[in-house]
Amino acid sequence: MSTISEKIFSRASGKKVKANDFVIADVDFAMAHDGTSVLAVKSFKEMEEEKVWNPEKIIIPFDHLTPANTDTTAVLHHEIREWIKEQKISNFYDVGEGICHQLLPENGFALPGKLVVGADSHSCTYGAFGAFGTGVGATDMSEIFASGKLWFKVPESIKITADGSFKEGVYAKDLILKIIGTLGVAGATYKAAEFYGNAIDSMSMSGRMTLSNMAIEMGGKAGIIPPDKKTFDFLEGRASEEYQPVYADEGAVYSDEYTFDVNELEPQIASPHQVDNVQDISDIKPTKVDQAFIGTCTNGRLEDLEVAASILKGEKVAVRTLIVPASRNVLIEAVRKGIVETLLEAGSVIGSPGCGPCLGGHMGVIGKGETCISTANRNFKGRMGVGGFIYLGSPATAAASALTGEITDPREI
Repeated sequence: MSTISEKIFSRASGKKVKANDFVIADVDFAMAHDGTSVLAVKSFKEMEEEKVWNPEKIIIPFDHLTPANTDTTAVLHHEIREWIKEQKISNFYDVGEGICHQLLPENGFALPGKLVVGADSHSCTYGAFGAFGTGVGATDMSEIFASGKLWFKVPESIKITADGSFKEGVYAKDLILKIIGTLGVAGATYKAAEFYGNAIDSMSMSGRMTLSNMAIEMGGKAGIIPPDKKTFDFLEGRASEEYQPVYADEGAVYSDEYTFDVNELEPQIASPHQVDNVQDISDIKPTKVDQAFIGTCTNGRLEDLEVAASILKGEKVAVRTLIVPASRNVLIEAVRKGIVETLLEAGSVIGSPGCGPCLGGHMGVIGKGETCISTANRNFKGRMGVGGFIYLGSPATAAASALTGEITDPREI
């Protein structure tokens, strides 16, 4: 009886495997962004490799420091563009196309049953589509570039079940923060989380991506949601190749099982400086904010911008509010639906699609002593600027807080 991860690695390695086995696996798709491709390519050249294993299986988006913020960044971008041309890599997404973890699903590379590896820790996002998505280091990625293979230890799996109905003002982001707060930052270390329950079934693909995206914040190697009709409908017309959905066997062995009731779940806040420092918003003391940030690979999708716009419509923000769409497609749809107009009229700033200030390397970083309410996935010390304080919440919570100038329960707006 096998878990989803065991089945995917059995196919990818060409033999029946179980948790804790070591395997050499064939990677279906490999991704490195502008921040990690630099090191991956450097290592690839040091290995004296001339050609990548398959230029159609490699995806390189520019998203972390885009548009280029310094002349150094511009030079590095240029060098990678030249290497991409040399290697005839067709799946290149330049400045403004969006965040890697949004682009891979949008362009049909995150597919059920596939092994999708990215040189970025939040590659676990692809698990929302029933893939085994995971992150590796840049030098590991250079080996994949060269051979299309990498060694893995097949992870044990944990089963997380969430049942019930979300109340108004409560979202997938609140559920995953609750889960992380319960399990802790090391609660799923090198394990694959499988998500089940009617609360998961009811989620949109956007919500599922939020859930899988943050599996790494509890130490997870992957965060997988079994594919269903919503998954297949999303992939209709966009899947880059044929795929075979994979499901866990009845009686599959899990190292741990957890159950969450979302009926009484309220908006959650992760306070500085740990992602598992999570509380119900009703338990948060009055906290002024200097900036609200809505975006990132966690919550920069159209659904997230719609929620923010519904709260900000006809109002004016009390603090600087930065909104960065996760992709060009998201931005275009937000323009067509009048969402961008609503956000701009409320006093927000719209950034070009990409990671924005999330990693503290580009526009919108906060100053020493400043506080930001953010929809991102990490609130580590120094993450968005030296000496700042980051509180994590949903787009609804961030938008509500932008209106009042302090952390605010969106159910009160």
